Amino acid sequence: MLQAEIVTRRHPGPVASGVAPSTSCREQKSAPSATPALSPIDARADNRAMNESLKNAAAGAAFGQLSLSASTLDNLGQLGYSAMTPIQAASLPLALAGRDLIAQASTGSGKTVAFGVPLVEKLDPAQWQVQALVLCPTRELADQVTLEIRRLARAHGNIKVVTLCGGVALRGQTLSLEHGAHVVVGTPGRILDHLERGHLSLAAVRTLVLDEADRMLDMGFFFYIAQVAKLCPTDRQTLLFSATYPEGIDRLAAQFMRTPQSVKVQAQHAADKIRQHFYEVKSNERLATVARLLNHFRPESTLAFCNTKQQCRDLVALLQGQGFAALALYGELDQRERDQVLVQFANRSCSVLVATDVAARGLDIAQLDAVINVDCTPDAEIHVHRIGRTGRGEAEGLALTLASLDEMGSVGKIEQLQGREVVWQPLDSLTQAAGGPLKPPMATLQILGGRKEKIRAGDVLGALTGELGYTREQIGKININEFSTYVAVDRAIAKQAEAKLAAGRIKGRSVKVRLL
Repeated sequence: MLQAEIVTRRHPGPVASGVAPSTSCREQKSAPSATPALSPIDARADNRAMNESLKNAAAGAAFGQLSLSASTLDNLGQLGYSAMTPIQAASLPLALAGRDLIAQASTGSGKTVAFGVPLVEKLDPAQWQVQALVLCPTRELADQVTLEIRRLARAHGNIKVVTLCGGVALRGQTLSLEHGAHVVVGTPGRILDHLERGHLSLAAVRTLVLDEADRMLDMGFFFYIAQVAKLCPTDRQTLLFSATYPEGIDRLAAQFMRTPQSVKVQAQHAADKIRQHFYEVKSNERLATVARLLNHFRPESTLAFCNTKQQCRDLVALLQGQGFAALALYGELDQRERDQVLVQFANRSCSVLVATDVAARGLDIAQLDAVINVDCTPDAEIHVHRIGRTGRGEAEGLALTLASLDEMGSVGKIEQLQGREVVWQPLDSLTQAAGGPLKPPMATLQILGGRKEKIRAGDVLGALTGELGYTREQIGKININEFSTYVAVDRAIAKQAEAKLAAGRIKGRSVKVRLL
């Protein structure tokens, strides 16, 4: 069950933060002046109009009830978007009316469409200037957002969306900007880098989006966000999306938003949709119990949450020592390592992804069978966000939580938020299921060569199914980045496919291949 709460927050107009931009940035635009707030009478009338729009756009309602162009509605239908999710129903009427918005919803709730649709509706394809800017905490999220905006904008003519993130050479991004762009999606640090070098102008921005704003604040990006926001026109629309509501959100709203309305969609997962089991453990048996859970339930894909990076390392070492295909995701990984971990988990080459909350934010993994809370988080809302990654769509999910005696207070908070008592299971009910060691169905081959070498997914699939004789059913996801291509293959043929592909050719060229 999902509940949407609409709140109008009164904030003073934007004020200077006291942080001066660099000289090259300051030449683009001076610091913003205060923006007048609505009068109480105007605000009440405006809120009544918004409330009426919200009634007409209830969760599950069709997009046709909104004031959208015919081309947008037709495109949404072609993309399979027939009904609005709760966050879309709550936020789209406000965003389409031009209001600044603070929207609180979990990952995977449909928030990209919630800000992508109004962003695209305001674009002028004939104007080759940056009209919309989306800030994201990580490159993975920026790539996901870029792909979705391109899909949403395909009915609006030749719309160019550019991704600007770290871990990629500046030169290619600079050349892309020189040819013009309508939308820029990127991480705050790299966006500011381009601004300071004079490669990017925000003078024509109509929409500024802060996606996963709480994660950006966790990563220390407040300074960068403040610098970038100062360089956007003061009459822009600002849309802020966040899973939680830390203190820094109010600081951002006070400085850079104009009388924003707040929308909160609180997820309450139905007991018959996500099965939740709680187990009482002693601290010294916590990690070993994770292995017992995996051997008992045998989920094909599991996301295990730890509270610390060290615990992530320790758990992965234990699981790998017992033969599980487990990988860790935490803040100290470089971009190449992070890319490889995420590719393997998403393409079903890795059974267990062990991650901290911060590192896992922004991930949208389809068909996640189970979530394991290795620790019981003290924040009940984070618990709800964690387990909400499984059981999406028509699928059912499994959420398993380990709690020691000193975490019972946290369990009580979860019970209070969910409105029901948790279900405890005895540890001795965990038995080794039949079937031998738990192995993922796929394995990943890395090909040294990617977009720079103009390799396409069709080239790789053609080589494997044509010259090498494998079936399409034996080939899984194919991911291509700047310098590498990752292809998932049936685990039974992985070593043979590695040797054959290394001895063969792709696009008439020999390639180097290794099995991850």
